[in-house]
Amino acid sequence: MPNQNYPSDLTDSQWEHIKELLPAAKHLGRPRELEMRHVVDAILYVVVGGIQWRMLPCDFPKWQSVYYYFRCWRKGHQWQRLHDGLRAEVRRAAGRHKHPTAGCLDSQSVKTTQVPGVRGFDAAKNIKGRKRHLLVDTLGLLMTIVVTAASVQERDGARMAFARINGSGKKLRRLWVDGGYRGSPLAAWVTARFRFVLQVVLRGEAQFGFVVLPRRWVVERTFAWLNLHRRLSKDYEVLTDNSEAMIYIAMTRLMLRRLKPL
Repeated sequence: MPNQNYPSDLTDSQWEHIKELLPAAKHLGRPRELEMRHVVDAILYVVVGGIQWRMLPCDFPKWQSVYYYFRCWRKGHQWQRLHDGLRAEVRRAAGRHKHPTAGCLDSQSVKTTQVPGVRGFDAAKNIKGRKRHLLVDTLGLLMTIVVTAASVQERDGARMAFARINGSGKKLRRLWVDGGYRGSPLAAWVTARFRFVLQVVLRGEAQFGFVVLPRRWVVERTFAWLNLHRRLSKDYEVLTDNSEAMIYIAMTRLMLRRLKPL
């Protein structure tokens, strides 16, 4: 039976799958005393449950220690490395090459809270907060994420997202986008720097209300997956780097549950 105290905890098989992928203890300084499984479970509890760090239950390690590891692994890009490794495994399990050839790009505006930090106003959505620019593959798995103020236009956010594409995007040839990414400056910029093209998918003039658009529905489903994690229902983070790390953690949990359901 899975050894779980909370629904967000890792099962035994899930922990065995990722424990060797986590950063090893430092050779210098004070020896590591905490059990890393408890630390990861505590971080998942925050992301899924949406609570504050200081409100972690007492059966987890102290919140200062949990946040210390979250912050260190965020600064060292360890969350992204763990996520990218699991994404390659999920793609292979689905019969795909680990490097996708097509994807979809879109943005999501979310409200912020009273905490300080970068924020802006999205006049199109009438939302004051931040904007998540997501690039996903055809399975809806995250390739890169950029969190900006909500006032940043889609075309500007796309440039920042494309600048973060690493080796996993070297085979990209086509990206489906919505009308917000139209415009010759962005298309010319992409053509001059990358090997993929942007294909705009628009709603038909006779279509009203909710319509499932070809290709674009994939990234919309990814946004729905993120909303299953209460910490991502709004942007509660002071730093946008923390916001991006939370999204990588949420997608890591989703892929881990696919690879090891029990």
